[in-house]
Amino acid sequence: MPCSCSGPEPRFPAPGFRRALWIALWVNLIMFFVEGVASLQSGSVSLMADAIDFFGDSANYILSLSVLSLGMLWRGRAAMIKGITMAVFGTVVWARALWVVEQGTTPEPFTMGTIGLLALIANVGVAFILFRFRDGDSDMRSVWLCSRNDAISNLAVMAAALGVFGTGSAWPDLAVAAIMGTLAITAGISVVLHARQDIGDAKQASAGGASPEVR
Repeated sequence: MPCSCSGPEPRFPAPGFRRALWIALWVNLIMFFVEGVASLQSGSVSLMADAIDFFGDSANYILSLSVLSLGMLWRGRAAMIKGITMAVFGTVVWARALWVVEQGTTPEPFTMGTIGLLALIANVGVAFILFRFRDGDSDMRSVWLCSRNDAISNLAVMAAALGVFGTGSAWPDLAVAAIMGTLAITAGISVVLHARQDIGDAKQASAGGASPEVR
């Protein structure tokens, strides 16, 4: 997806982006363990999907940090990997939800709601820190999209907990898991398209004799 800012793509990340990534990395790692344990205790598919997403985001932040000082071409390639990973994650969530439909189990709503609220607080904080980087290159945009999607997912998990509590059925949990999977797939496609544009621009600039910074 093209950058929404009107100026040219920056060659290097904005000041403060590296520090923001480190904060986001630690928050996501902690929440992965917390939510992972809670998902096993509650039997919630949406909570498990959110925990896996925390782990995936942590890996993506590590990848972003590793290419942060490199040129646009390598950051675009990193964003491409992250976009594909996001889309694969969404597909896996859909498969897990369909499997649970076959099993007919019902999750425990209190744990879902409590951990969902904790995860929401964590993700809103991370999204707030990363908000000013949302219109950067494809790598920065992919980081912002991860945090935005996570906050939306946490609200959905809390809504699913209320639905499970009110109906005594697993369907609210499964419906939210399906929404989370779809959101991951569409965001992944958006990042891949933006990354392709960045990679193409970097290669064109390199072929035209631009500064080695873009290589």
